[in-house]
Amino acid sequence: MAEAEVLKRKAKPAFKGYSGYPYSLCCSLNDQVVHGFPVASPLKEGDLLSLDFGAYYDGFYGDAAVTLPVGTVSASVLRLISVTEESLRQAVESAVVNGRLGDISSAVQRHVEANGYSVVRDFVGHGIGRKLHEAPQVPNYGVSGRGPKLKSGMVLAIEPMVNEKSYEVKVLEDGWTAVTVDGSLSAHFEHTVAITDNGPEILTSI
Repeated sequence: MAEAEVLKRKAKPAFKGYSGYPYSLCCSLNDQVVHGFPVASPLKEGDLLSLDFGAYYDGFYGDAAVTLPVGTVSASVLRLISVTEESLRQAVESAVVNGRLGDISSAVQRHVEANGYSVVRDFVGHGIGRKLHEAPQVPNYGVSGRGPKLKSGMVLAIEPMVNEKSYEVKVLEDGWTAVTVDGSLSAHFEHTVAITDNGPEILTSI
């Protein structure tokens, strides 16, 4: 469905075939952090599903992710989703001209850890534009006031990946699916954000 919808809009799925990834949509379930494969097994009440999707249109890439509850979920699952989404909002607000990359990273880490969760270290956000992954890398942890200066015209894919417990992850034998080492839940939100003289502009809002 995701592939059909993007093709209908005369764009192309960004992930399919990228470094050998076989699908158009990343579907990461429960303890899967990122890069999960869509599988045929049915979703269950109470599951947590992260969807990560990229599109290529007219020479440029966009990248976005959202984590959704499946049916009725526990209060703890809703809280993990809420904290992760809020950390993205605070990170986006930190993406301002003459700021530093560390301001974005610190905003995520500060909010996430204040709420008792951990931020994934092994995967990061990234610059985006004519390539899907460009410099600079955008970690979800760091020190405010450090790192490259943010300039008008920069475009970043900001994507907090937040684990319920430890930040440690491992990649499964498929070579793609990253899961939490301790089996705890993980959530993921992402926007493609342009840094402008008038403040940050979310390019992937709906």
